[in-house]
Amino acid sequence: MWLQKALVLCIAANQALSFSVQPVARRVGVVTMNTRPVPGKFQSVTQSISNKFRGVAPTADPRSLTVMQDAAAPAETKKGLGIDIPLLTYFFLWYLGNYYYNISNKLALKAAGGAAGFPMTISCLQLGVGVLYAMFLWLAPDARKTPNLTKDDVLKFLPVGLCAAGAHAGSVFALGAGAVSFAQIVKSAEPAFAAVIGTLVYKSTYSLAKWLCLVPVIGGVTLASVKELDFAWSALISAATANVFAAFKGNENKKLLSAEGLKERVGSVNNQFALTTIFAFLFSIPLLIWREGSRWAEFKQVWATTPAVRFNLVASGLWFYAYNELATMTLTKTSAVTQSVANTAKRVIVIVGVAIVMGESLDPLKLLGCGIGIGGVFLYSIIDNLIKPKK
Repeated sequence: MWLQKALVLCIAANQALSFSVQPVARRVGVVTMNTRPVPGKFQSVTQSISNKFRGVAPTADPRSLTVMQDAAAPAETKKGLGIDIPLLTYFFLWYLGNYYYNISNKLALKAAGGAAGFPMTISCLQLGVGVLYAMFLWLAPDARKTPNLTKDDVLKFLPVGLCAAGAHAGSVFALGAGAVSFAQIVKSAEPAFAAVIGTLVYKSTYSLAKWLCLVPVIGGVTLASVKELDFAWSALISAATANVFAAFKGNENKKLLSAEGLKERVGSVNNQFALTTIFAFLFSIPLLIWREGSRWAEFKQVWATTPAVRFNLVASGLWFYAYNELATMTLTKTSAVTQSVANTAKRVIVIVGVAIVMGESLDPLKLLGCGIGIGGVFLYSIIDNLIKPKK
């Protein structure tokens, strides 16, 4: 069932990302929107579904959708709700994908032996599933335009791919070594790692207010660790390692996007994530060989005899790719404050939801630490906007 849901989410993500809707004019009685469709079979299906959902009849020009309202209705009732349905759909699918990824990933790790099993192999193969899906979209007719990279572009992608591989592997190790909720709480402290690494390595500057916001972040994680029944140093260290790689990845990604003409050659944020996944997969292979290469025959035996490993590994790979691609598109369409709220809400939903489903501990002190830590992350994200002088 989860594998089917993962496939549906991947297809829905591709359909949702194939066009965007932007309101360009508002006047009494008329609402006009422009769409930027990608020509081909995928886009036509999306457009048809979108029209039916909105109750809009097909028009001769697909780039202009005009909905005429009742002219006799009072003017004050014609403002509409202003709800961005596509954006809400992105949020819903992003949260859904993240939730199911954490569950299917944990089930795959447990079925393969937990922390003593094959976390690096599972991490690598999850990225491999994403690579296959990305290549399918490039090869399928009218699905997605392939990027046109130069040798210099490939070299610029290497640091991002390496960091992405490290961040993903660290997360999978942490999720296999301890409770999912605990690993997510530690991972929520990523801004603290980003601030330190950004200052020491990339010469970034942060306001005093941001530094002060890191106190509740670190304090919350520490408080949550005190009463963690499934506490394991390996989970804490792996999650912290994932945060380090994620911090480097964020800074390297900024450098990558600043390269002249690269955005045009890559083609889209979807292609950017696909390329990052490919390079991360390639970097994960040597790590797999180093960590678990000598046990490859043992893993093949587990794969052949344990359906739960096969099923959840493939499902988690699809969930991981789909929710990350949707998250990338969602965050590019929202403001900084909205991004902060969205990320905070996602953490809370995943931590509490997965803990309930997996039967993990929800000690009051752990929940208090979780709330303080995530609240500190949210405050860190918006503090500069709150205290900046009014013009």
